[in-house]
Amino acid sequence: MSDIFQQNARTLDGREVTLGDYRGKVLLIVNVASKCGFTPQYSGLEALYQRYKDRGFEILGFPCNQFGNQEPGDEAEIAQFCSLTYPVSFPMFAKVDVNGDDAHPLYRELRKAAPGVLGSTSVKWNFTKFLVNREGSKVQRFAPTTKPEDLAAEIETLLG
Repeated sequence: MSDIFQQNARTLDGREVTLGDYRGKVLLIVNVASKCGFTPQYSGLEALYQRYKDRGFEILGFPCNQFGNQEPGDEAEIAQFCSLTYPVSFPMFAKVDVNGDDAHPLYRELRKAAPGVLGSTSVKWNFTKFLVNREGSKVQRFAPTTKPEDLAAEIETLLG
């Protein structure tokens, strides 16, 4: 796997950041959407973040509109949704594609590092979760149906 920490991403407020800023942290990278049946998982994600953030854990949310047009808004609308409907304090990034020719390079790397069912590399739906160790060398994929709280044991193991 290439070094995911060499990737750049734009935040919801338009700042370009390097994922190298998160080197040394356990990461949960999630493609999110505001109009999805799994959207209530924002609450569980925020609870995980609050529980583990002081131990070196980060959640990175990447809005995506590739599944059923469930994230149609622009960055300002997404930011408003995330501050009012499901108040999240973890980093949120600008909308990206996770599949196809225009997929964000981070998602290309994640999909290769942790294939899905039967070796499929595409992301199947919103709220697919990728858990990455502190070195970026081990990635686990979790289905959208996996509740955030069900990841606690894996997160604890990676935090040490």
